[in-house]
Order: sequence, then structure tokens, then C-alpha cells
Amino acid sequence: MTGVHKAIRIGSGDGEQLFHAEIEAFVDLNPKQKGAHMSRFEEIVEQAIDEVVLGESLKAETLAAHIAERVRDRQGGLRAEVTITARYPQDKTAPVSGMRTQGMYSLIGSAVASERGTRRLVGVQAQGMTACPCAQEELRGRARERLESDGFSEDEIERVFEHVPVATHNQRGLGTLFVGCPESCDTAIEATRLLQIVEDSMSSEIYELMKRPDEAEVVEKAHRRPRFVEDCVREAIRMAVDEYGSLGDGVFVMSRQENLETIHQHNVVAERYGLVGELKLELESDEHVLHHVTKREWLEDRTS
Repeated sequence: MTGVHKAIRIGSGDGEQLFHAEIEAFVDLNPKQKGAHMSRFEEIVEQAIDEVVLGESLKAETLAAHIAERVRDRQGGLRAEVTITARYPQDKTAPVSGMRTQGMYSLIGSAVASERGTRRLVGVQAQGMTACPCAQEELRGRARERLESDGFSEDEIERVFEHVPVATHNQRGLGTLFVGCPESCDTAIEATRLLQIVEDSMSSEIYELMKRPDEAEVVEKAHRRPRFVEDCVREAIRMAVDEYGSLGDGVFVMSRQENLETIHQHNVVAERYGLVGELKLELESDEHVLHHVTKREWLEDRTS
């Protein structure tokens, strides 16, 4: 059942808020069943959603887990999978003017309930800005040639580059980060921290409302740390492993970055996923792990 739109209560350390969310719920049939109980399938899902969504204030991934367990139980299915995607408001402060503005994010909770238990993931999606390192390097070379032909010394040229960021083309990026803890883990994964990681992985944060000094600050920051789409994923993975590595090697992490190109007619996407233990090994050594545990494998507890 897809396209279910509900108002849900999301609980956090600061209390709770009411958000609009889209919910997807799936059930795997028992082999003895010819089909789902379609005459009451929608009713079962709606009741399960209403009981949890309207009656409790929980984190998105916990809501998804509760609904998945109810759907599986009432349909007599082998497993049930639920995903909740809610728009998530977060106040931000412009970097120079200090103006407060609201950014909209996506908060995602996913869960799978089966005979092995229930596993859940929490994720966020945030927008940011990237600056292309390749074009910047080409423009740096052209600028160097012109400065040399105009009589600037090598030391003077380096001083110019130190004070004046070189131009390049930019992209608006969509970064997504998921983290999942095994059932034995009792540490809450806060969406606010995930948002920080996603935004920090890109060349610069972006803001809905800015004054000119804010715009200049954002553009200069992005051009001082240009990043490819792959670099954003690497940074998000590195920061997530640093943040959640202490929770155990079985923690799942997935990063996805999509850049909306400006000088091309296509977009570019990069992603990486796996267990913290796998990712630590690659970050700390030159050893490449051949198999990366996928999001579905982790949710279905098929990692061994």
C-alpha cells in the first residue's frame, strides 16, 4: 500500500511536532495464502497506522517499526516493511548577517518486521552546494599563465591564489544519510546530527534567506573546499563512522549524494553503504572489502 498521507507526531529532545508524512507499507504473503486479505487490507493498514501515528509520539523509525509489526501480525505474513518520509523543518542562522531562516529537510524512518525480529533505519535528506574541483584546476592553470605573462613572480601568484578563490561551476546537491543500529543497541540516532553530517559533507551549506554578505560567504566557502560527488559520500561516511563507530561493527551506514549539474544536462549520483566494521577497515587501511552489505540485507538481517 503506497501513497498513504498522514499527519504524524515526531518526538524529539525538544518535545514533539506534527508533520505531514507519506507512508508505504508492504507485506510478504505466507506461502499458504493465495493472496492478501484485500477486502480488509486497507482497513488493517489504516488501523495500524492510526493506532500508532495518532496515539503516540515517537521517532520516525520507531513509528515505522510499530506499524510493520502490526501489519505483519494482522496479515499473518512472513515479513512486513514500512517506510515513513516526513518533511522536517529546521531553523538555521545565516553565516554573516545572523538572520534566522527555516530550511526544509526530509526525515525518513524504515523498518522490517519478520520472524527474526524488527530492524529499523533512520535517515535524513538535506540540500547543499558543491564546487567542481576539475574545472577549478583548469581555471587555476589559465590564471597562472596569465599572471606569469604579466610579470607576477611565483610567490606573488601563490599569494593571489591564497587570498582569491578560483572560480568553478557549482551544483546544488541532495545528500542522504541512513544509520541503523542492531536490536541490542539502545543508543538513539538523532536526526539533527545526521543533518549536520550531510551538510558538512558538501562544499557548503545553503540557506533559503540570505543577505549579500551571506551569499558571498557561502560562495567563498564552497570554492575553498571543492568536492566531487564521490568526495561528499566519502566525507559523510567518514564522519558517520567517527560518530557511530563506538556503537559496534554491526551498525549500518549508507550515504547517497546526487548533484544537480549546471553546465551539463544530466545529474550525477554516488553512494556507498556497509557495516561500520567494513567501513573502518577501508578507512584505516588500503584493504578493499569486496562485498558491501546493502540496505536490504541489513534490514532483513541477512549480513552473515
